[in-house]
Amino acid sequence: MDLLVVGGGPAGLATALHAARAGLDVTVWEQRAGVVDKACGEGLMPGAVSALAALGVHPPGHSLRGIRYVAGPRRVDADFRAGPGRGVRRTTLHALLREAVLAAGVRVDQRTARHVEQDRDGVVVDGTRAGHLVAADGLHSPIRRALGLNRPRRSPLRHGLRRHYTLAPWSDHVEVHWAREAEAYVTPVADDLVGVAVLTTARRSFDDHLAAFPELRERLAGAGLAGPVRGAGPLRQVASARTAGRVLLVGDAAGYVDALTGEGIALALAQAPAAVRAITSGDPAAYEREWRRLTRRYRWLTHALLGATRKPPARAALLPVAQRLPWLFSATVAMLARPADERATARHLDSPQREWHRKTP
Repeated sequence: MDLLVVGGGPAGLATALHAARAGLDVTVWEQRAGVVDKACGEGLMPGAVSALAALGVHPPGHSLRGIRYVAGPRRVDADFRAGPGRGVRRTTLHALLREAVLAAGVRVDQRTARHVEQDRDGVVVDGTRAGHLVAADGLHSPIRRALGLNRPRRSPLRHGLRRHYTLAPWSDHVEVHWAREAEAYVTPVADDLVGVAVLTTARRSFDDHLAAFPELRERLAGAGLAGPVRGAGPLRQVASARTAGRVLLVGDAAGYVDALTGEGIALALAQAPAAVRAITSGDPAAYEREWRRLTRRYRWLTHALLGATRKPPARAALLPVAQRLPWLFSATVAMLARPADERATARHLDSPQREWHRKTP
């Protein structure tokens, strides 16, 4: 086997697809059976839509035109310039990627990686030998810990909670509602389904957090609940490196700042082909340089926004500043919406995105 991918989420499945396209013999191990749900904002930025299109994956869901910030009566909009985004259920996206991987002839086994060893010629995981290992095993990656690549977190611990409501979306924007201790992200994911995710350092129930957003709570009143509340965190995860010999970390396993900017899936989809290129070129260490390049914009913007909104007075000033300087807000959203690796995705724009580019000033 040329490549073993541990972790069958979007990051791992995308890596397996790119590896299969590159002619590698690849197998995926995922400890959970079938399609897996998890706490996720479920909004695909335009860059993620482009990256999925390049893989031949076109998820259904709800078109997203841009981002809207809301705080009480104040609101400010910024439309995407790089093409439409997409609101799509995490389970729907996972199912489509899994189908594509299986159709490409990649084997997906329900297995857990427990022991990793490596030498000059390969990696051995629980007795199975492969030329390289990609760890795409999530935010709290056991492989990252086992390799000694974890670093201590210094910032306040943020967590996320998500719930779905059965009602028609009232906007084609992702709405970000700001309160003193939390943000609520409202994403339309179908014509009759809306996802609401809360990010905060305060450990309370979803309903307790929702009480801080009276306008949003009123909109959701009477709507049916579609599934349980799901949580994730702590969100901040730091890795000292993305490579260790023949092992490469992809997706959340490679390190994560925060979900504030909504770029998680887009970054994972950009990292996947970069990891495969490093493997096929015989230079796994090159992936570290590529990872830093691909994530630089995300890391800078996310750290800046977190730092600027950490104290309540600064959070309260965010919307007034965005209203007074709409060009700055629009420019920030435009940066977030661009593909993480524009050089790799520009030639893969599908026809709807090309039409968007023709129509968008």
